[in-house]
Amino acid sequence: MAKISAIIITFNEENNIGDCLNSVKWADEIIIMDSKSSDKTAEIAYSFTKNIFFTDNLPYYAKKNMAIEKASGEWILSIDADERVTDELKNEIISVINDPGLRFEAFDLKRKSFFISKFIRHCGWYPDYVTRLFKKSSGAKFSEKPVHEKLTPEGKIGKLNSDLLHYTNRDFEHYLKKLNIYTTYSANELYSAGKKAGIFDIFFRPAFTFIKMYFLKLGILDGFIGFILCFLSSIHVFVKYSKLYWLNSKNN
Repeated sequence: MAKISAIIITFNEENNIGDCLNSVKWADEIIIMDSKSSDKTAEIAYSFTKNIFFTDNLPYYAKKNMAIEKASGEWILSIDADERVTDELKNEIISVINDPGLRFEAFDLKRKSFFISKFIRHCGWYPDYVTRLFKKSSGAKFSEKPVHEKLTPEGKIGKLNSDLLHYTNRDFEHYLKKLNIYTTYSANELYSAGKKAGIFDIFFRPAFTFIKMYFLKLGILDGFIGFILCFLSSIHVFVKYSKLYWLNSKNN
């Protein structure tokens, strides 16, 4: 049987970490990189694993790459504290990594995200494939991006069929906090790359985002919550490029 290590990064995740760890307790090893949480995250985690390492509040990619180095398994499963491995996904993972004819170095997982009150099945959100299962020997590392870091394994990447559940936004307050943080990161990233924001970016990109998600990506089939998600996504784009505009204005 191939050994598998589950790696998770945490910071004040007491409301999530128990359910997350319960969904991967079947793994041979669980590695947690915690940014010195001030809540009960570590206390809860210790009931599942003793492999808890504490670090400063570094960028996500840095902590995830540190966790990869700590893992001893032949295979590594990287999930976030707000994600859950279903029984179907667990069984599929165990099956594929123990397949003697396996020809893949990594696998994309099919993520299904929960927004406010329901799982989203359209809007371009599902299926949301993310590379999270990989051989340690593949040399995979997470890209050096402040947010939405991606895994870059060497070799062929396959796809699994079962869902990885993502409880990304359980209420509006949480979404709005993330919107402010993520738009600032994105605007700074665009600014560092020498990008500028004009009328098209601030007014027309948000409108196109809504049209694409609600009509072209069939967000209309997700009901009222689908409409809210598409509208807020357009606001996200508006805020991101507005912040980029002000960055350029005050620094030129």
